[in-house]
Amino acid sequence: MIDAHAALIYTMVIVSAADGNMTDAEMRTIGEIVQFLPMFRSFDQDALPKVAGECAELLNNEDGLDRALAAVKSALPPKLRETAYAVACDVASADERATPEKERILEILEDLFDLDTLTAAAIERAARARHMRL
Repeated sequence: MIDAHAALIYTMVIVSAADGNMTDAEMRTIGEIVQFLPMFRSFDQDALPKVAGECAELLNNEDGLDRALAAVKSALPPKLRETAYAVACDVASADERATPEKERILEILEDLFDLDTLTAAAIERAARARHMRL
């Protein structure tokens, strides 16, 4: 059983690991989100590596993705579903262009969080705008 903080972290790790390559940019983005997002003010930031590692370990199991997604869904209050999707999109955008695997995970998360298409598209566009580079 995980809490809401861990559910958000699991969501980010799931996206980062989707293509089998957790990049430095993605890990940096996860760290920045945990450090600066108001949702994480009460979270012990020193626990981030442990929580992320637990998720990565879970994902290494045969049914790991399904189990991780189920844990996220059960721990995440409905009011944080858009937040979870937003941080997922931020991680997917960290490397400038999301891979097809990351895009597929975002589709799965959109369904898991029961987001309507317009809301999901707006969140995705905002993430792309935040991560643009010159």
